[in-house]
This record gives sequence, structure tokens and C-alpha cells, in this order.
Amino acid sequence: MILKKLSNYTTEFKSNFKIAYPVIFGMLGHAFVGFIDNIMVGKVGVTELAAVALGNSAVFIAMSFAIGFSTALTPLIAKADGEKNNKEAKTYLKHGIVLNVILSLILFLLLLFAKPLMYLTGQPENVIKLAIPYTNLIAFSLIPLGFYVALKQFADGLSLTKQSMYVTLIGNVINVVLNYLFIYGSFGFPKLGIIGAGVGTLVSRFVMPVLLWWMLKNLSQTRDMVTHFNWRIFEMSKFKKITALGIPSGLQMIFEVGIFTTAIWMSGILGENHLSSNQIALNLATMTFMVANGLGVTAMIRVGNQLGTRNYLNLRRIGLSVFLLVLFTQSFFAILLAIFRFWLPSLYLDMNDFSKLDSNILVIAEAAQLLLIAAIFQISDGLQVTALGALRGVQDVKAPMYITFIAYWIVSFPISYFLGLKTELGTMGIWIGLLVGLTVAAVWLLWRFNLISKRLIIQSN
Repeated sequence: MILKKLSNYTTEFKSNFKIAYPVIFGMLGHAFVGFIDNIMVGKVGVTELAAVALGNSAVFIAMSFAIGFSTALTPLIAKADGEKNNKEAKTYLKHGIVLNVILSLILFLLLLFAKPLMYLTGQPENVIKLAIPYTNLIAFSLIPLGFYVALKQFADGLSLTKQSMYVTLIGNVINVVLNYLFIYGSFGFPKLGIIGAGVGTLVSRFVMPVLLWWMLKNLSQTRDMVTHFNWRIFEMSKFKKITALGIPSGLQMIFEVGIFTTAIWMSGILGENHLSSNQIALNLATMTFMVANGLGVTAMIRVGNQLGTRNYLNLRRIGLSVFLLVLFTQSFFAILLAIFRFWLPSLYLDMNDFSKLDSNILVIAEAAQLLLIAAIFQISDGLQVTALGALRGVQDVKAPMYITFIAYWIVSFPISYFLGLKTELGTMGIWIGLLVGLTVAAVWLLWRFNLISKRLIIQSN
């Protein structure tokens, strides 16, 4: 009986993976570049690694809002696709490009003016001095990124996830090659240290939108939808619809990313080694999270598509199938992180540099402790991000915005602050707070999807 009931959902696993695997590989590729970046910079020094962590944390908040805002396009495009309305999809793309590029430009300017605030975070001054020029380059890369994410969300909404995977992988190769050349000054290139990592990111983010647009232009399904735009006529209703979905979605991402960024800053207050161990553990946890994040995108696409076809029973079944799938995948990653918690952090540091051996051993030991907590919150993190995706698919974004704010800032932050900075737990205490917040968010968001999907079924009957 139980197996028969489960089969109602497991039969959707193949369809879920068909859409999810390009998204997952693209995200894993992006996370892997972050992994390689950290290894390359970590070989230069612990201070440089801490500076990259600080610079990325500042830009990542802005970037997360931009990406969160752009996700408004995916359910709108998916719904239009379900209704077989290509004209509507093209119109949303045009308006989405304009809004995303304008938003990215505003965020870039805000970051330029906000850099002096780094000195108020209590971080070591030598770390801040290294972080500022690196931050300039990463902040500027938000502008081409805004154009890229608009195109990506459009393609995702049409279930065309392979194209952005290819583009991301090509962009990542460009990034890694340029990092190698400019960080270390290889093959006669100038040795720029962490500035070289910024150059690699900037160049790759200019290449990616051009490449994705070219791919979509050469695809018969999308050629007419990505060419011959009338840039003189706009509809305020479309701007309002995208903004109404985009702002709450962007804030959702800021609330989650913001709490992890705050964890980085709190770790920095505890000291340079604590910041480095936090960065290593967070980078590894991010790589496994990308699988869940990819399944969250799948939930958003497939649920949004069913909303367009008005098949609400199938909408609910597909949403629940994604939740079950992420439960399996994240349990697997939890076991891996727990088993390899000492070996994985050692990859980030030069253990042959005996002048830094004591410092590196302390960083690895602390990162291993954090990975145990990360292993536990794999399931909570996976369920909350897929539930968010499913709720975006039904265009329910305001309630999840409030839920994530309460979970991360009313529940998680006070626990992280008290246990991390006021007790001897240190970074362990900070991560315990993260675990509690993610668990609260997961339970609440799953309850919300259960409520909304049942309500749609009742109303349709």
C-alpha cells in the first residue's frame, strides 16, 4: 500500500530529473568554480582567502536579490507556455530584460558607495584593504549578469534548461583559465593575486549573456521570441506583474543569503582562522545545496506549467514528487559530508607549507565540525528551497517572503549571535542558529504549499 502510494510520486522522478539535471550541472559548475577559486586563492594565503570571502559576501547579497527578482520571469513564462501563448512569453522577456539590467546597474552603484561600510563590520583591516579592489570588479560584473539571468529564466520557463547549462560551463572554463593566468601570473601574464580572480569572473559574465542569446536565436522554438523586439512600446501592466512577483522573491533570497553572510561576518569577528574555516565549510555546503536548488527550479517550472494548464491535481502531485526526491538526494549528501568532513577541507589549503601548518590544522579541525552541522541541515535546506520553488510556481510569493524573514531573522539570527559570540561554541554556535532557522523555514513552507495546492483543487471543483 505504501509502495503504491509512493509510486504516484516516484513516477515523476524521471521527468523531474530531465528538467533538473542541466540546471543542477550548471549550478554545480558555478559552485565548482567557487571551489576552484577558493583553492587558488587559498594557496596564496589565508588572509587572501578571508578577503575573497568578505568581498563575495557583500556582492552576493546584491546578486541574490537580482537573481531572486529575475525568478519572477520563470513562472510567468511557464504559465504562458502551458497556455501555448508565445506572444505573451516574448512580451514578458522584453520587459524582464529591461527591469533586470536597470536593477543590476542600481545595485552596482549602491555597492560602490557602500564599500566603506566594510570598516564597520569589525573585520581585520588587512583583510578589508585586499577585499575592496576585488569587490569593485565583482560588483561591476552584476550588470552583464542581469542580462544573462533574464535570458536564463526565460529559457527555464520553457523547460529549455540545457542551453544555460552549456553557457554556464563555458563561462566557468573561461573563468578558471583566466584565474590561473592572472592570480599566479602564469605564461607571462601579470601576477594580480585576488584581483586576478575578479578579472576572470568579470570577463566570463560578459561572455555568458551573448552566448545564451546566440543559442536561443538559433533554436527554432525560441528564434522569434528573442529577436525583433519593439523597444519603443512597453506595457506598464507587465512591469507591475514582474515587479509584484520579483521584489518578494528577491527579498526571500536576501533574507536567506543575508543570514549566511552575517554568519561570515560574525566568524570574521572571531578571527581570521574562524573566517577561513567558515568559508570552506560554506563553500562545500553550497555545492551540495546546488542539487536541491536545481530541483527547486524544476518545481517552479513544472508547477507553473500545470498552473497554465489548470491541472491542479497534477500540480500538487508534481510538487510533492520533487519534495520526496530532494529528501533522497540531500540525505545522500549528508552522509558524504559527515564521512569526509576532515579530508574535504584539506583540499583548500597548502598542507606542504610548514610555515602555516599550525594555522591550517586549526582551520581544518573547525571546518570539520561545521560540516557535521551542514550534514544535518542538508535536508532542511533542500526542502525549504524546493518548497519555495513550488510556491513561486503558483505565483505565491508574499507569504513565503514573511515566512523566510521570520525563520532567518527572528529565529535564526538571535540564536547564531548568542551562541556564536556570547558562548564558547564560536562558529559552531553560529551554524546551530542556521540549522534552526532552515528547519523552521522548511516546515512552514511545506505547510504553505500543502494549503495552497489543496485550495486550488477545491476551488476548481
